[in-house]
Amino acid sequence: MGVTIVVGGQFGGEGTGKVVYELGRSMDVDIGVKVGGTNCGHTIMIDHKPVILRQLPTTALLNDSISIIAAGSYIDLDLLFDEMKICGIGRDQVFIDPNAVIISKEHKIAEQESGISERIGAPITGSSEAIISRIKRINAKLLASNCEMLQGMIYDTKKIMRRLVDKGGDLIIEGSQGYGSSLLHTTYYPYCTSRDTTAAAFLSEAGLSPFDVTDIVMCIRSFPIRMGGHSGELPNETNWNSLSHEPELTSVNRDERRVGAFDPIIVNRAIEANKPSKIVLNHMDYVIEKEAKTFLFKVENSLNRRVDYLGFGPESFVPR
Repeated sequence: MGVTIVVGGQFGGEGTGKVVYELGRSMDVDIGVKVGGTNCGHTIMIDHKPVILRQLPTTALLNDSISIIAAGSYIDLDLLFDEMKICGIGRDQVFIDPNAVIISKEHKIAEQESGISERIGAPITGSSEAIISRIKRINAKLLASNCEMLQGMIYDTKKIMRRLVDKGGDLIIEGSQGYGSSLLHTTYYPYCTSRDTTAAAFLSEAGLSPFDVTDIVMCIRSFPIRMGGHSGELPNETNWNSLSHEPELTSVNRDERRVGAFDPIIVNRAIEANKPSKIVLNHMDYVIEKEAKTFLFKVENSLNRRVDYLGFGPESFVPR
């Protein structure tokens, strides 16, 4: 009982959204917490149909859970209310910290004009410009507490989470992107995102104590991906034809992703930084069936760690 943090161990697209949803369902989780911006999407299969969430935690699809958008979050208002409709939840099920920041139209325009998409392949969502505005500390109106559209949804989320954790309730923090994209820790700077992507950073953005954490679940995938275009080095890069698999598309822009063979170096760095209690290996369906056992053995041997869960597809999440 306590706080579970779900992180990605490569460059994103490791299936963290699916894992958060499945863990939340199995734990009958009380609260799902989303940190970060809207520059990545998490896909969940509901009734065999994909649902992509960028603003809300994927636990919002569990009918009786509360969704928290934490102080370290960045909010696209249109996206928020669209996702609430998709998830079939009302304003009474979404609690927003007063210190979360609103992404404005001006942020999106400034991001577009900065040329960041052309330089490093980043999607244009306004998230990075919203972070810059927060750091400049010029205008308090960018805070959620001053947004009329969010009145009635603003709460001291830290107190809500503290009460739940102290009573022994379950809470999942859903991070975004992977360790290899961390602003602070990537070896591929400037080809990275605009924030840190470790469990410690996600916990800080939520506003809880390290002593609250009971589990850190790291998601990795059999064949890591990066966004298309000039998005940075991808070790052992290959192509989708070599996998006999249809190309994956990004959740935000629907651009074709790049794909590479499994690289233990970035995952081992992620393990050192996050010290996960459990590891999930997703996209095992990309591995030729007769080679699956050998592939898993090589992965575990290269990480000197047992893999705790396997995913063989968008709806597959099974313990070893």
